[in-house]
Amino acid sequence: MTAPVALLHDLLAHAARRDPAAPAVGDGTLELDYAALWAEARRIAAGLRGLGLARGDRVGVYLEKRVEAVAASFGIAAAGAVLVPVNPQLRPAQVTHILRDCGVRLLVTSAPRLAALGPALSACADLRHLVLVPSAPPATGAVGVPDADDAPPAPADGPARTAWADLPADDPAPAGSRVHGVTDADMAAIFYTSGSTGLPKGVVLSHRNLVAGAQSVAGYLGNRADDVLLAVLPLSFDAGFSQLTTACVAGARVALLNHLLPRDVLRALERERVTGLTAVPPLYIQLARLEWPAGVAERLRYFANTGGHLPRPTLQALRERLPRSKPFLMYGLTEAFRSTYLPPEEIDRRPDSIGRAIPNAEVLVLRPDGTPCAPDEPGELVHRGPLVALGYWGDAERTAARFRPLPAGLPARPAGLPLAEHAVFSGDTVRRDADGFLYFIGRSDEMIKTSGYRVSPTEVEDALYASGLVDECAVCGVPDAVLGQAIHAAVAPIGTADVPALLAACRSRLPAYMVPRSIDLRPGGLPRSANGKIDRPALVPAPAAPAGSAGPAHPPSPAEEAPPCAVPPAASC
Repeated sequence: MTAPVALLHDLLAHAARRDPAAPAVGDGTLELDYAALWAEARRIAAGLRGLGLARGDRVGVYLEKRVEAVAASFGIAAAGAVLVPVNPQLRPAQVTHILRDCGVRLLVTSAPRLAALGPALSACADLRHLVLVPSAPPATGAVGVPDADDAPPAPADGPARTAWADLPADDPAPAGSRVHGVTDADMAAIFYTSGSTGLPKGVVLSHRNLVAGAQSVAGYLGNRADDVLLAVLPLSFDAGFSQLTTACVAGARVALLNHLLPRDVLRALERERVTGLTAVPPLYIQLARLEWPAGVAERLRYFANTGGHLPRPTLQALRERLPRSKPFLMYGLTEAFRSTYLPPEEIDRRPDSIGRAIPNAEVLVLRPDGTPCAPDEPGELVHRGPLVALGYWGDAERTAARFRPLPAGLPARPAGLPLAEHAVFSGDTVRRDADGFLYFIGRSDEMIKTSGYRVSPTEVEDALYASGLVDECAVCGVPDAVLGQAIHAAVAPIGTADVPALLAACRSRLPAYMVPRSIDLRPGGLPRSANGKIDRPALVPAPAAPAGSAGPAHPPSPAEEAPPCAVPPAASC
């Protein structure tokens, strides 16, 4: 009897049993079939257990997209530990925040990335082990830290270090066996996503979440064994990681790409003979401006959008370049992975719709009192089903605010069911038409959606304050045709602080996508509301350049020069 697919690593194990010689993953340097990838994941699981990791211990993976990152992700699950993927674009302070926040016990990284973290790593008191993978030869257009194999000297009281190839072979449990007691309801991963205030928060995902999501998405995308999926999104984001899990469901191959320019993506589409592409609007906007290789249109079966609304002109341009490709427009939130999609056959009739619920999920539109909205009545999008996450790591207050009991009286909760079911209350306002299709209206929080990322205004403000150059500041998002929203900062400077100095301070502390696009210097102070708080709506500049504005901090680059963005690390997309 075939073992059931219940846990994250079961997806890979099942694919290896079904077709062991099928190509699974490649990064331009290393290529593994499913049998070899599963063998490597089992080796990693054995090595982690040999280092003393216990069930539920958190293991960070801080790497660019490469085969070792994929093997580690499934190996961590097979060891009964919890995967914590870390975005390689983050600054050292943000990386160490994640490691500290969830008490990472072991970190898989490379010597160059370890060196980049520097002394900040000493603040991670729970970290006991470092596993260092060899530095990979840089692929064409690759982005990352300089290639080097020399790690900084290990402090006497620092974490123990083990080379990737030297993980202990003696396993307390048989290689690849199930860890006793682990079920699909247990933690499998923690994905960090920006919140409306403060530093990133960890969304805890169960094995059930990841397996159900992979099966659902692979189903409606029609993934199959002869597919080649191009992984352009970071594996630290749910939509990026799902390229791995959906590929396992179908037995497809994943081509990993670390890229700098949009044209690198086009070259990879042609070189890897890609049949499925998932990306975010800013990248699609850039790609739509370029000439596509002729062979891409013949092979690309579908392109899927996530991370925000895809502008109609961009969608139309892509469809003209890819007349044989099916477009899938998707909406999701990390707290429930994926919620809706618009079937390709509905694109022309409903180009502004976010579609209907994905298979094995229910999406409700509720009033504040918990009753269902009438057709075309605005309400809050509420997601229920097996994709609902386990909450935010270590944050009971935020978890209670977002993950709430489903109101009684709904069809899913008849009166005879005494136990509550928790659903995700998204905070996004939508409406549902008479045919059941959903339309996004707005966001209830102050998050900024830029370049496919959700950015916390507070985190940008903290960087400005840390510069020592501002007396007070406030950050907000303003509409932008390419980015979705651009980050705008209003600043009361100290002394003669100017825009270049403020931008330099931000660049030294923040990833590029968090650096303000424009800075408005207000020496007289920021406006206040009646209750004494900063009046944020009064700070949003008009479509024309606002009086006293410093103008764009760094003007838009041509499509060939602007680096494409990644997937949002956050909820509504």
